[in-house]
Amino acid sequence: MAEWKSFVAVGDSFTEGLDDPTPDGQGFRGWADLVAGVLAQGSGEFKYANLAVRGRLFDNIVAEQVPLAVAMKPDLVSFAGGGNDALRRTFEVDALVGRFDRTIEKLRGTGADVVLFRWADLTGRMPGGKMLRPRVDALNTAIEEVGAKHGAHVVSLWDDTEFCNSRLWSIDRLHLSPSGHRRVAAHVLTKLGVTCDPDWLAAPAPPEELSWVSRKAADAKWATQHLAPWVKRRLTGRSSGDMVTAKRPELAPLER
Repeated sequence: MAEWKSFVAVGDSFTEGLDDPTPDGQGFRGWADLVAGVLAQGSGEFKYANLAVRGRLFDNIVAEQVPLAVAMKPDLVSFAGGGNDALRRTFEVDALVGRFDRTIEKLRGTGADVVLFRWADLTGRMPGGKMLRPRVDALNTAIEEVGAKHGAHVVSLWDDTEFCNSRLWSIDRLHLSPSGHRRVAAHVLTKLGVTCDPDWLAAPAPPEELSWVSRKAADAKWATQHLAPWVKRRLTGRSSGDMVTAKRPELAPLER
């Protein structure tokens, strides 16, 4: 297999690792940490940085994280952004696609291998799904085309129907559960030609069957605990990551 000696992950909450708690419960792990752990096993000296911060919009990722990633000169970079933009009323896909193309060109220009993602389908789980679907389709098409243009590794979560299973998602219905992160990590490693734990790609158990009353109660609880705070942040111009910094801001040896 190819050997990478350094890996830098950039993006938002998807890459930061929400909602996959570390074993000590003091933070989040996530698919990027899992990938780094496997890659480190095949390298004598392996360094890793995770610059992702929850809530970041595409332009913030490009302005704040990409220059740091380029300066670190890693062998491998993952880039995942634009999902938070797609949830905004001001979303303009054509403008974002142009910036995305230039960003991936810049990352590939360093000689690094780049991993990109076609997003999983959340439109059936989120309010406004009919409005969101064309945006996700446009983003995924652009990611596929830009990835092919610049020779990036494109991981297509959209094509994995298991992501329709609620067990791969956390209670907020937006972020991955621990098993969801393991599944993403498995897809990334498989795309890179690296063997991983086969259990990471095992089909999850079917979702729990709820009565109509139970489903409505769960929807009401979700709206109160997760949707309402999200709407409030949008109305007040705040982000879930306003007071959050990158968990691994420097390219450093990975503890094994």
